Amino acid sequence: MLTVHHLGKSQSERIVWLCEELEIPYELKRYARDPVTMLAQPDYKALHPIGAAPVITDGELVLAESAAVVDYIIARYGNGRLALKPDHPDFAQFLYWFHFANGTLQPQMGRNMILNRLNLAADNPMLVMMRARLDRSFDLVDARVRDAKYLGGDTFTSADIMIGFSLTTMRYFMPYDLGRCPNIRDYLGRIAERPAYRRAMEKGDPGMALLLS
Repeated sequence: MLTVHHLGKSQSERIVWLCEELEIPYELKRYARDPVTMLAQPDYKALHPIGAAPVITDGELVLAESAAVVDYIIARYGNGRLALKPDHPDFAQFLYWFHFANGTLQPQMGRNMILNRLNLAADNPMLVMMRARLDRSFDLVDARVRDAKYLGGDTFTSADIMIGFSLTTMRYFMPYDLGRCPNIRDYLGRIAERPAYRRAMEKGDPGMALLLS
């Protein structure tokens, strides 16, 4: 049985959502964060040497890293769903946005989160530069979902699952005002209408307010 080890308010929500979209059988094991530090507790850290979410187990396999887990589940259980094939006209866009989520946007949000906690002066050069880079990334996403229904074009794909956490739950840790990104807000409205997304969030983080605007 495929088991998704889900740490609350973490990138492992992507994997729960993926399984719900694919409608495949899986076991969900939920883990709470430390109430003081908000970090993973020892039982979660023991699952994999990296000590971070997501983690899945599948028989003897233990696998971490969001993109690797998503690729594995789609290849093993997806039957070609939620990924575009090389001959699809939007294949390159799909690849770009799939990797943009954790290659660019998520790291930038993480770096800004750390800088925000250092109580730096508003005109600190590093802080100004990193905020500008984050704004450019959000602007790039906003432009893409202005011109396309989903990141990979007209078709919902795993690229949308990958970026969903950064645009929503990650803002609990790194607040970002989406008022400057009207197209992202519309895009998140489309995501919110997906039954699989609603099921995944209720199963993984029941009662958590969803940051969809």
